[in-house]
Amino acid sequence: MLTKPDSKLPVTVDDIRAAREVLKGQVLRTPTLPAPKLSALTRAEVWVKYENMQVTNSFKDRGAFVRLSRLDEAARAKGVITMSAGNHAQAVAYHAQRLGIPAVIVMPEQTPQVKVRNTEAYGARVVLDGETLAESQIRAEQMVKDEGFTLIHPYDDPDIIAGQGTAGLEILEDAPNLDTLVVPIGGGGLISGIAIAAKAIKPEIEIVGVESSLYPSMINAMAGQPRPAGGPTLAEGIAVKNVGNLTLPVVEALVSEVLLVNEPHLERAVNAFALYQKTMAEGAGAAGLAALLAFPDRFYGKKVGLVLCGGNIDPRIMASIMVRELERESRIARFRLTINDQPGVLGRIATRLGELGANILEVSHGRLYLDVPAKGATLDITVETRDRAHSEQVYDALCRFEGIPCRRISSAGT
Repeated sequence: MLTKPDSKLPVTVDDIRAAREVLKGQVLRTPTLPAPKLSALTRAEVWVKYENMQVTNSFKDRGAFVRLSRLDEAARAKGVITMSAGNHAQAVAYHAQRLGIPAVIVMPEQTPQVKVRNTEAYGARVVLDGETLAESQIRAEQMVKDEGFTLIHPYDDPDIIAGQGTAGLEILEDAPNLDTLVVPIGGGGLISGIAIAAKAIKPEIEIVGVESSLYPSMINAMAGQPRPAGGPTLAEGIAVKNVGNLTLPVVEALVSEVLLVNEPHLERAVNAFALYQKTMAEGAGAAGLAALLAFPDRFYGKKVGLVLCGGNIDPRIMASIMVRELERESRIARFRLTINDQPGVLGRIATRLGELGANILEVSHGRLYLDVPAKGATLDITVETRDRAHSEQVYDALCRFEGIPCRRISSAGT
């Protein structure tokens, strides 16, 4: 327990424990489980908190219910409004419906359709406005003035922070020997609540935050730096330009470091959760694992708790990520051959690939390129191989096959 609570902190561990009582029977107490396969991948001892198991598939259920449950009758009657890229939206919509409270959700125009549909399915009215969450917030605040709604802020609210902090209590109950917690950061509500709870229970534990490198908003706020923030990221759930006035002091006081992860590492992490843990993680939900992949020496040998904070990923994006990872690992390879355009050539190449144990996925002819002889054609072949070594074996064999020119090509055709 902290003997001298920091006066700058917006909530205390007692507030978080009180929020936990409010949440009993209302949200799932999700498990924190060891992940041996992720441990082998990262060389850390990894434990995962599965917040993607909540009804709306994210940790946002916690704070949303706490905040909504504490509204007075007048506020409930007028209704609530919030701005969100998706997970907070779904949580507010779902629990508002359960409590009989009208809800309006303002979402950025580029929010994935799976999140828009899910939010509407919970009975909320969705308004798409703005390119960023900051622009959506302007519309929401105007509607508060015009229509008398109560704003349910995604992160800058004591009840929200306390609700999210209940996840921290549960993590250390299930895994009390953890050295480090690695938590995604958007506006800072989740990491603030978890840090307050975890540091109160185990003062020596290290809290590490993770942001998308395209949205270094917390780092900017802490360092007073104007780094650019913007652009399309897989981790749209933490793609915010403005952090909370309440959360910033907590991060400054209790978080030892904030790391930035790039898009390839986010993709690898999403794929790793699906491949090794058989669970769905959106980009923001996988940000903690992305940090372990990006900075392996930083976490080598440590007992690390990850918060898989959300699993609302578009199925099309998920499929694309998995195929892209197969290509990164050379388990899918593409080759371009320049062949004589005559009967039997394709058959001989297919037979040779079969002998090499490569599975043909796609074949495409090109006959109109000016750098190809008039009696020739390009042949683009996509094959499935066992691993990188097998892919190289196939490539070497094709380069020696009947003197046919061959080169590897990427997805972009280069």
